[in-house]
Amino acid sequence: MNLNQPLSASTEATDAASIATKNAGPVLQGQQLSCIRQDRVLFEQLSLQLSYGQLLQIQGKNGAGKSSLLRILAGLAQPDDGHLYYQAKPFAQSLPAYCANLCYIGHQSGVHEQLTALENLRFWRAAATLQPADDWALLAKLGLAGLEDVPCRMLSAGQQRRVSLARLWLTPALIWILDEPFTALDQSAISLLQQHMLEHLNKGGAIILTTHQQLTLQFQSLIQLELAYRW
Repeated sequence: MNLNQPLSASTEATDAASIATKNAGPVLQGQQLSCIRQDRVLFEQLSLQLSYGQLLQIQGKNGAGKSSLLRILAGLAQPDDGHLYYQAKPFAQSLPAYCANLCYIGHQSGVHEQLTALENLRFWRAAATLQPADDWALLAKLGLAGLEDVPCRMLSAGQQRRVSLARLWLTPALIWILDEPFTALDQSAISLLQQHMLEHLNKGGAIILTTHQQLTLQFQSLIQLELAYRW
């Protein structure tokens, strides 16, 4: 399953909105998680939990295991030890429902460089079985007016990142996992994205992210988790 595309707007994802308002307990839990890469222990016996309405910011130096942890939490990789739970059910039982309620955007832009910005959005909508909408207006909102029909390979890194992040305006998923979402963005785009994140949390969504940049908005539900670099 390619989680770099917006996930299916299935009944499970649609029902997640009502789940968010009714379930005050953790939506995602990790217990005693360990990760080993190239014979180096990145982290071990790590436990965390996330509830709807919360923002979990994972911090640490380069090489501390932040991206590896995000991939584990997104279901893209297995922990070397420990257990994951979605709505109190083990991942082995709940992964399809979890994936239907998840939007993961990795460190890479994840756009098809041969397609235009508009074509990428239409492709993501079709892949997620979402209804057509005014993607021209969305791209304009993201600062890409006049670039809708330009192949993404000709866009700057920041412009490609804006196209990639457009998925956060398309997806019905309530859980967002974002790896360095502010990379290559200018301050106006960072402010726009942070405001959208705040709105998502206020609507009952949940976010896990890594970032080397300071969050400039005040997130009342912010939880910070520091990963120490282990030699």
